[in-house]
Amino acid sequence: MNERSDPDDVVLSPHERLALSRMEAELSADRRLTRRMRRQVRRRAHRLVRPGARRPVSRRWLPLSTAALLSASVFLVVMGVRTSEPAVLWCFAVLWPLTLLQGFRLLCRATEDGTDAGPGAAGPGTPWR
Repeated sequence: MNERSDPDDVVLSPHERLALSRMEAELSADRRLTRRMRRQVRRRAHRLVRPGARRPVSRRWLPLSTAALLSASVFLVVMGVRTSEPAVLWCFAVLWPLTLLQGFRLLCRATEDGTDAGPGAAGPGTPWR
């Protein structure tokens, strides 16, 4: 008794259906794979909803904001060392963790794999999306 429940009119034997359901059960138990698949679906859905949309603001401005924070941090540490002014050193102490956080986000984005290279997506050779 073969059932035609597949939209492509593929007929599976009971043994094949059992093997397929076992594979699906194993794949659904893999949490890491599930997270990656959800991420892929969200990215593709976002592209389908807004096909000609530009990149989100945070993705566009992250390299520039990181460079600005880094240059401000370097300026503050140099001025703090030269003048020994506590206010300048405290400003550096507040700004430096933010600079490290932005640098870490930029590094994570650069090392992210570009497996969803669809239209408009940057390939693996262009990490600063």
